[in-house]
Amino acid sequence: VLRLEEDDASTLANLIANARSTVVECISCHRYFSRRQTEELCSICTNNNRNRERLLVVERDSDVTAIERAGVYDGLYFVLGGTVPLLSAPENSKLRSGKLKATVSARISEGLTEVILGFSVNPDGENTARFVRSFLQEVTTDDVSITYLGRGLSTGSELEYADSETIKNALQNRA
Repeated sequence: VLRLEEDDASTLANLIANARSTVVECISCHRYFSRRQTEELCSICTNNNRNRERLLVVERDSDVTAIERAGVYDGLYFVLGGTVPLLSAPENSKLRSGKLKATVSARISEGLTEVILGFSVNPDGENTARFVRSFLQEVTTDDVSITYLGRGLSTGSELEYADSETIKNALQNRA
């Protein structure tokens, strides 16, 4: 910051100072976005070209950004707000589980057919997926499937350095 030009430093300071008044949480997906005037929905939720039959549940905003950058998903999102740590009770977490349950219930009548759980592949992410699946099964019907992102070797990774669980998942989920 100290090496920035005066104008750039001033612009950055202005953006930081005004962040609380210009950045809001989307009332639908709960992702943060920079709004113009009285908008309550982000650009993804207002895009009529999005597939409204699918809902991808992720941990945080940065997950939405990464998936959007990849350009391979055209459905809607729900940002849960974190994970349920493996050694913690779900009731103690500050997740948006109640809002997710309400969102899924409402979207079923609007044609929702799939809820995709897109959590990190680590113990906390897997614990969160189990927790979310358990309460979503209470509100979904047989017409709504609950799925998980596929797992396996990352692009560019070498078998030599992959752990046994990754190799196992890569083989089980092969194309």
